Amino acid sequence: MKQFIGLDVSLKDTIVSVRKGGKRIWRGKCPSDPKLIADVIRKRTRNASCSAICIDARHAKAALDMAPNKTDANDADGLSHLAEVGCYREVRVKSFDSMLVRTLVAARNQLLKMTTQLSNQIRGLMKTFDLVVPKGAGRVFEGHVCSKLANNAVLKQIIKPLLDTWRGMRARAAELSKQLVASARASEVSNASWLRRSLASAR
Repeated sequence: MKQFIGLDVSLKDTIVSVRKGGKRIWRGKCPSDPKLIADVIRKRTRNASCSAICIDARHAKAALDMAPNKTDANDADGLSHLAEVGCYREVRVKSFDSMLVRTLVAARNQLLKMTTQLSNQIRGLMKTFDLVVPKGAGRVFEGHVCSKLANNAVLKQIIKPLLDTWRGMRARAAELSKQLVASARASEVSNASWLRRSLASAR
């Protein structure tokens, strides 16, 4: 008879619930470490290997929210029950390389966002002293700021650290942009190689 396992994972601990034959046969917790979780599952199910399914979080939440007493332990029970009755929506788990690319894109976008926010803050601070920085990005923006501060040494001492930070973030964002371009080119080469192999095997 098949066993079904539900995992409610948090940063510190993971609640494990095991069901069989329509009822829970064991529930416990362990630290949220993949190896320790696997050890617990092997010990409690006496199974060297099992298939893992990643279910849609929103679909699962809608079902778990209907429970009268919502706790992490009951959520684990609910997840194992959903697996047992087949009432879930499976989602594809992205590959490690895919997650790296998504992280690279997110990090680059975050730096660009922070850069824009800081440039706007610099403009706002200078506007207080009737120093209006004209529109412009990159070196144009930096040139305008330096020009406006040329005759105001005291304000320059305040704005310069912000401008240095802005410049540093732009440089880091540019580095991530180069990594992203290199990743895209490598992916194109990989896809082209796969296509050539596929065409060759089809002949």
